Amino acid sequence: MNPTIKDIAEKCGVSYATVSRALSGHPYVKDETRERIIKIARQMGYRPNAVARGLVMRKTTTIGFMVPDITNPVFPEVARGLEDAALAAGYTVFLCNSNWDKDRELRIIDILLQQRVSGLVVFLCSEKSVDLIRRAKMDTKTVCISNMSHKSAMTLLYIDNELGARQAVEHLIERGHRAIACIGGLEDTAANRERLKGYHQALQNHGIAACSDFVRFGDYRLESGHAIMTELLRLPARPTAVFAANDLLALGAISAIKEHGLRVPEDVAVVGFDDIQLASLPEIQLSSISWPKYELGKIAFELVARCLEGEGPPEDRVLLQPTLVVRSTS
Repeated sequence: MNPTIKDIAEKCGVSYATVSRALSGHPYVKDETRERIIKIARQMGYRPNAVARGLVMRKTTTIGFMVPDITNPVFPEVARGLEDAALAAGYTVFLCNSNWDKDRELRIIDILLQQRVSGLVVFLCSEKSVDLIRRAKMDTKTVCISNMSHKSAMTLLYIDNELGARQAVEHLIERGHRAIACIGGLEDTAANRERLKGYHQALQNHGIAACSDFVRFGDYRLESGHAIMTELLRLPARPTAVFAANDLLALGAISAIKEHGLRVPEDVAVVGFDDIQLASLPEIQLSSISWPKYELGKIAFELVARCLEGEGPPEDRVLLQPTLVVRSTS
């Protein structure tokens, strides 16, 4: 059982307050006394209660990190970058999963704020959540990884989704495709709106009329990509190429294409978005829009840390550029 400050005080023959001051580095404790208390505390195996300490000091050394889908390989990679940077700075990370559920997202944010986390790094799927954070006491520094248009007192860190989608579709056009479908994610999410906008811009830039039958929305999961691609292949005039709003949708689409006896990319070319590690496997070789996931996690913590140190972020909008990685599916 972890000894308490009271146990250490009894062992040292001093008051509870003296032990508390010595362990917290308070200047009103003699060096000799402090060293003796610290030595005995170590011998007894004392470990500070971070939660209790946070309640007393009204701050913690914890960062709340919320993602929309922990099963998507994108988010663990971002989490790894965030946690590596946080641990190096003496912080711990609480990882939460909203599962693309707006109500659950709101509950998680409320719980994290109640826990007095020092900072929040959040992938948001609802602008209602932005309102909740904005109304909260802003001693909880927040970095929002999103393309939220909502003006708020938080730092936005985001990918140029519009540019990435445009790169993907222009690549397909350059390969000779004009019947290009778009398999989107959740329709009302910020990332999906931006990627859909880039898709339409690329078509417009090349004088290609958009076909409403070719634009379908899913839930960012592999099964959704498979189901939507199956629907597209049943159209009287099927698409010859597909841009998918993420790699899981793209992999689901490829599965459906092959089930119908068609070849990728000879019959239907496919480009995804995110460039997850699976995309580069020899048996997959998915063309995709790549962005620095691990680095984004590190940057997110650095932005929060700057705020916690009173420096403030260098800017309140940080934009990372995506790049097209061409492989055998296109």
